[in-house]
Amino acid sequence: MQDEIFELIAKEKKRQEEVLEMIPSENYVSKAVLEATGSVLSNKYSEGYPGKRYYQGNKIVDEVENLARERFKKLFGVNFVNVQPYSGSPANAAVYFALLEPGDKIMGLALSSGGHLTHGHPKITFSGKYFNSVQYTVEEDGWIDYEKLAEQVLIERPKILVCGTTSYPRTLEFEKFRKIADSVGAYLLADISHIAGLVVAGVHSSPVEYADVIMTTTHKTLRGPRGAILLTNNEEIAKKIDRAVFPGFQGGPHENVVAAMAVAAKEADTSEFKTYAKQIITNAKVLSEILIKNGIDLVSGGTDNHLMVIDLRKLNLTGKDIALSLEEAGIVTNKNAVPNDHRPPSIASGIRLGTPAVTTRGMKEKEMELIGNWIAGIIKGNLETEKVLREVKSLCQKFPTP
Repeated sequence: MQDEIFELIAKEKKRQEEVLEMIPSENYVSKAVLEATGSVLSNKYSEGYPGKRYYQGNKIVDEVENLARERFKKLFGVNFVNVQPYSGSPANAAVYFALLEPGDKIMGLALSSGGHLTHGHPKITFSGKYFNSVQYTVEEDGWIDYEKLAEQVLIERPKILVCGTTSYPRTLEFEKFRKIADSVGAYLLADISHIAGLVVAGVHSSPVEYADVIMTTTHKTLRGPRGAILLTNNEEIAKKIDRAVFPGFQGGPHENVVAAMAVAAKEADTSEFKTYAKQIITNAKVLSEILIKNGIDLVSGGTDNHLMVIDLRKLNLTGKDIALSLEEAGIVTNKNAVPNDHRPPSIASGIRLGTPAVTTRGMKEKEMELIGNWIAGIIKGNLETEKVLREVKSLCQKFPTP
């Protein structure tokens, strides 16, 4: 008798096949990544690090983890990699645990400006509760003002400066962040979870030369499983990071995920992946241009990377309502705060959307024009959701998921 879970998995597979997945933090992994994730490595406990485990029976697991580390070292061009963090939030927490004491000051981009909860969002997160958190913001035009940031850093003097975003549609200038951090002797943590695939493909600048520590998740534009890695070229920091991840924050790593990460790293180290990453950006630019032509406001006026944020305030619409309407039309996005948003995050005044997943399916400029017009039509009430849903399903049939 088939378990109900497998029935639900089949339904979810069908849903993913029939919708346009536009959430920029989601993607489709390859069959090889899925197979590694679901492998017998799920059965093995492996507390510790290769050659220094607390359980027996890890000779093969050691080879798996070492291979993953070597592949990511090569991919990013770094000397030290920890592949054990369960996901991005614990990985960022491990960096703070390694380099800070409780109450030390961190500075990251505010949530409403495109930052992440773990970058010091106050009161409700560990990063804002256990550390003295000061946040910087984007300007009214949606861009980071680096001169203003430099002035704020000189006043606040954080111990860690975080350069990383979840909904910032512009290129991050890592060299400027490095100089600003150096002005007060701060560590620079680059959280490149969203843009890692673009970085390794050479279509976005790399933080390797500038950051003390780099954190990235391995899904999103890297098209791997749900995991995270920590990278550095500093041997002393690497030792602190290793101790912070285990035993500081975690017990046994998920070696099935580590294996799947290794598969994704090999896939990302190909010319085909570079072509894919270039197309992500091309598609995002076309999509943003179509939305703008339809009178839709975008935060910062467009995009340089894989995502964009629609600002609905002039239309007096909420992100929550529009996200639901788009989902009814088969277009999956998420509500998102915009700079200086007067609405709470649960309602929001914006929509975040991106092109990694639809690009994985093989969609290009022509399809982005269709999608842009559908999104604009739904937002403005010019198109019926039922009609768009039929057209979306028809389009999806032409571009199967991996």
